Amino acid sequence: MEKLVGQLQRLAIAPEQFQGQGICLNSQQHHYLQDVLRLHAGDRFIAMNGQGQLWLAELLATPLQATVIAPLVQDTELALPVMVLAAPPKGNHFDEVVRSCTEMGVSQIVPLLSERTLLRPSDHKLQRWRRIATEAAEQAHRQQIPQILEAIPLSKVLADQDFQKSRLWQKYICTVDASAPHLLHSLNTVSAAGIVVMIGPEGGWTQTELEQAEVAGYQGVSLGRRTLRAVTATCMAVSIAIAHLELQTAQQGRLVCTKTSL
Repeated sequence: MEKLVGQLQRLAIAPEQFQGQGICLNSQQHHYLQDVLRLHAGDRFIAMNGQGQLWLAELLATPLQATVIAPLVQDTELALPVMVLAAPPKGNHFDEVVRSCTEMGVSQIVPLLSERTLLRPSDHKLQRWRRIATEAAEQAHRQQIPQILEAIPLSKVLADQDFQKSRLWQKYICTVDASAPHLLHSLNTVSAAGIVVMIGPEGGWTQTELEQAEVAGYQGVSLGRRTLRAVTATCMAVSIAIAHLELQTAQQGRLVCTKTSL
């Protein structure tokens, strides 16, 4: 049964679409299930609310209707939240940032407006990124859809306590300074409440921005000796942070198992 469930398509369902044991599908969702996936009445899929809950659902013969069969318990989320603050490059390149970061497991993506940020995202862009995040979360078999926040100036991020959370959050700002400690060697997630990774625009940070970030508690780190595009740098930084987090989580799990067996 578990193997079969793992092969089912996931579909994000808004809370208001659940009515008791029923699910009211919108026309786009129904088209996707019926015309793209070729599902018919009686076929099953996984409904997710994007906030950690999953249900086994079945498509009904009645148009735009499905029913909940049973709740599901699965866990593919990271042990700690990872927030990404990244300056969107021009064009549609931030689409890939949203897609890749969602697949890797981040909890929040914040488009960042720095002094050299070239793109000022419109509402249309924001909605597009949220759709991409939803699709990527479905594809990656996640329980949660990351929040895509509205674009925010760097100065406000550094001053806003909502972004600073607590002192237990590890906060990093990626720089092109090869003499800065590497992100891989700076991470220490044992006592952290979460990880915040900040990546700048194509033109880089100004010296003032770097100094302000340091005052706000962000540690300046390097991603190596090579100069990376903004999209590449974001994906690399997130990959390093999550790989380190997953490794520590696995090691802690093995330690717990060893102590239990003793």
